[in-house]
Amino acid sequence: MSIRHTASALAMTAIAALVLTACEAPRPERTVPTATASPTATATTFPTPSPTPSTPTLTGAYAPTGELTPLANDLAAPWSIAPLGADGILVSERDSGQIVLVDPAGAKRAVGAVGGVSAVGEGGLLGIAVQIAGAEGAAAPGGPEQRTLFVYFTTDVDNRVVSFPLSGTGASLALGPATEVITGIPKASNHNGGRIAFGPDGLLYITTGDANRRDSAQDVAYLGGKILRVDAAGGVPADNPFPNSPVYSIGHRNPQGIAWGRDGTMFAAEFGQDTWDELNVITAGANYGWPTVEGQGSADARFTLPIAQWGTDDASPSGIAVVGDTVFMAGLGGERLWTIDSTPGEPAAATREFFGGQLGRVRDVYTLEDGTLLLITNNTDGRGSPRPGDDTLYRVTVAATAG
Repeated sequence: MSIRHTASALAMTAIAALVLTACEAPRPERTVPTATASPTATATTFPTPSPTPSTPTLTGAYAPTGELTPLANDLAAPWSIAPLGADGILVSERDSGQIVLVDPAGAKRAVGAVGGVSAVGEGGLLGIAVQIAGAEGAAAPGGPEQRTLFVYFTTDVDNRVVSFPLSGTGASLALGPATEVITGIPKASNHNGGRIAFGPDGLLYITTGDANRRDSAQDVAYLGGKILRVDAAGGVPADNPFPNSPVYSIGHRNPQGIAWGRDGTMFAAEFGQDTWDELNVITAGANYGWPTVEGQGSADARFTLPIAQWGTDDASPSGIAVVGDTVFMAGLGGERLWTIDSTPGEPAAATREFFGGQLGRVRDVYTLEDGTLLLITNNTDGRGSPRPGDDTLYRVTVAATAG
């Protein structure tokens, strides 16, 4: 069944409740000042994008190696990355509502604007993901290639996901008409979640924030504070853990990163409140504890605890990607890239940090099939300290490491 209709009833309850006073002091996406200039962008070529933000053919631990290569400068409050192979890389701009194409020469061009975007607080045009069907995609093998852009954004009344067919290539690339996928996701000035990605099962996963209704993160009927799972048309998969519901996992505060390991393990990064930010392994129907639990310090068997945690000034995690057995995690307030090495099936995780003091706020990270990482900074959204050239899309290579 399509979620477009079932979500509308939930939306009325959720939207009305947003006028209530929240019982927590919202934690903003923290930042500290930076002052160095961004390097000038250079032309490059792009490997093929991975079908999901992971590299399933690589094994072992990985770390960045070599210098960061700037691909494009002067992006305005960028939020999400979606590579398009030889055409370049799509970037969402949160406040302008624009989808921007960075071509292999480093030139930027607005492909189209998403209508109805309300960029208030931390809301606006957030996550984007591309689905390819046809010649290179699994949805319609052997047919003509069809590319569809999915976007998550904040409106005046809700957060929602819509899709746009992509027509043309290169300089002629354009957005077609919008189709609603899911509506009625609660919105607020912050805690909007917003990351979307297609999993190895071909289904669309969506992170939603609690929209400052912390206790409702435990309510399956409330679409905020969850990870959702739907098909490309918004339908609820028959094997979702809660009958006739798009909800896949509950008890989240403000998750902004999802990616899959080579063995299919799903990871999600999440903002904590005052104590711990988290990296979680996500399983169907699991409860991640918010607002009762924050971080690893609980013996309550009802809740699934994170595999790694950070003080909130050190991380404020957003996008994540996986290379081999290493999760790469963008840090906003922490202003660095974190790596988390976790052998499949083992709960322990070793963390390391890179590029501290070099980038400012890091919003998203994406991996290509060869393991190359794309990073995007987020210093121009009103919470960072913009430097000349900000914001910048970077590329960096990774290499196997002994840990």
